[in-house]
Amino acid sequence: MTVSADTQITELAVNDHACLTFGEAEELLDLTAAFVRDGLDGGLKVVWLSDAAPDRAAAELARRGVAVESALASGQLAAAGYEGRLLTGQVFSASDAVGWLAREAMACRDQGFPGLRLAVDMGWALRPVTGVEQLPEFEKKVAAALGGTTVSVLCQYDRERFDPVTLASVAAFHTRSVAAATYYAGVMLRICRQYAPPGIRLAGELDYQASEFLALALTEAIRLDGDVTVNMAPLAFVDVCCARMILDAARGLNPKTPKTLKSPPRRMILRCRPALAARFVLLGAADIPTLSLVSVDDG
Repeated sequence: MTVSADTQITELAVNDHACLTFGEAEELLDLTAAFVRDGLDGGLKVVWLSDAAPDRAAAELARRGVAVESALASGQLAAAGYEGRLLTGQVFSASDAVGWLAREAMACRDQGFPGLRLAVDMGWALRPVTGVEQLPEFEKKVAAALGGTTVSVLCQYDRERFDPVTLASVAAFHTRSVAAATYYAGVMLRICRQYAPPGIRLAGELDYQASEFLALALTEAIRLDGDVTVNMAPLAFVDVCCARMILDAARGLNPKTPKTLKSPPRRMILRCRPALAARFVLLGAADIPTLSLVSVDDG
C-alpha cells in the first residue's frame, strides 16, 4: 500500500500555505525542484530561500530538469539566502519577515507575474537565532496574509531535526501537509516517488523481500507520461530478482497500442553507482533500447 501525505507536491494550488516534511537532503531537493518547476511552467515568479549558495541551489535545480538559466536571466526565478529577508544578522522578527513577504508579492505584480511561489527551508530556525520563539506566530501571520492572494508558500521542515512539539505547533497554520509518496520505509531501505525528474528513488539495500513494493512503485511511475527515472544513486545493493524487475519494466515501456503509436518513444533512465551499473550491464542492460544507464559517484 502506498503511504503518502495529505497532498502531493504537484497538487498545490494558488494560495496554499503548505508544510513539507522531509528526511534527507535528496528528498528536499527533489520536492523543491518539482515545486519550482511547476511554478515556472505556470508563469509565476518563484523564490527559494535556503542555506545553499545561489549558484549551488541553481545547479541542484538544473540537475533535476528545471530550466534554471533562462528563468534566472528573466528574473522569474530567484535562489537566495535568509539575510535581509527572514533574518537580520542572527535576529528573527515574525512581523518583519511577513512584511518582506508582502513586499515581495507586490514587486511580483509590478514585474508582471500573475503570482508568486515561495519555498523556504526552515533550517534557519535550528540555529541560535534571537526571536526563534516567534516561529509559530510567523506561520500564523503567513496563513492570514495569503487569503485571497495568488501567493503560495512552501515551508520545509526536516522531520529528523525538528522536535515533534515544534512540528505540531506550526502544523495547524498550514492548509496542506506535503511529503514524498513512500512505498516502503524501513531501517535498510526506502522506496519513494521522485518528482523531478519523474520516477522513483531507491535508497539503502534492495532485495526480493521488497519486490512487491518495488513493483508497485514502478507501475505507478510508468502510468505517468514521459520518461521514467529510477534514481538508485543512494542504493548500496540490489539483488538479481529486483534488478531483473527493473530491466523488465524498461523493456515494456513502449507497447504497440494506438495511444503509444501516436506518442514519442519513452525511455527509462537508470542512475546508479558504478558497481551496480556493472551488475545491470551483466544482466543485459546494454541490449535494451529503451534504457539509458547513467553511472554516478554518489546520491
